[in-house]
Amino acid sequence: MLKKEKMIEWFEQGSLSIPRLLLNNYVTLGLNEIEFMLIIHVHSYIEKGNNFPTPNEIASRMTLPVNQCTDTLRKLLQKGFLKIEESDNGSVRGERYSLQPLWEKMLILFLQDSKEEDKQNRRSLESRLYSLFESEFGRPLSPIEIETLSIWLDQENHDPLLIKAALREAVLSGKMNFRYIDRILFEWKRNGVTSVEKANEYGQRVRQHQQSKIRQNQAKTGSFHWLEQE
Repeated sequence: MLKKEKMIEWFEQGSLSIPRLLLNNYVTLGLNEIEFMLIIHVHSYIEKGNNFPTPNEIASRMTLPVNQCTDTLRKLLQKGFLKIEESDNGSVRGERYSLQPLWEKMLILFLQDSKEEDKQNRRSLESRLYSLFESEFGRPLSPIEIETLSIWLDQENHDPLLIKAALREAVLSGKMNFRYIDRILFEWKRNGVTSVEKANEYGQRVRQHQQSKIRQNQAKTGSFHWLEQE
């Protein structure tokens, strides 16, 4: 019976959720193992409703003496991982620990990682783009063509996926030259085409319009369509 009651007591204590991003990157954030574990214990106390545990309470769960626990708490406050806020529970005013500075640091780290991942993906796309152009043209690109492709990416900030879609339009039209592809990109940008899906829809509309003109055998002048240009 005693074992059963003890087991129930353990279950009722619940569990503590630790973000995997924090577990994998606390060193990158500038925390050592002692500081990390102390933060985990502060987090645990807050989860259980004790928003301002004393150094004695925290030290009782760790192998740290109370004075070292106090020093570590002070360092965490100075380094901007913890902050102390005023709490107001009606007639009772006091203080509490907040982990908001830590979560903000984690958010910045996450955004930096995402930005770096986006950069790597873009570099990979750009590298494959050069190879794709050479494959479709059936020859190495000339220095001028390489420079043009670089301008599209670095100066005009065209999405590599849109450049790839413009190349596809050129292939479908049988007009394999950089001047034609440049006109496609210009028209897309002027008409607010910002995704491959919109580019495909735009190209389909223009092709249908061109086919309709051919069937009607009407020569229209004064209207500009990039699929009609040589």
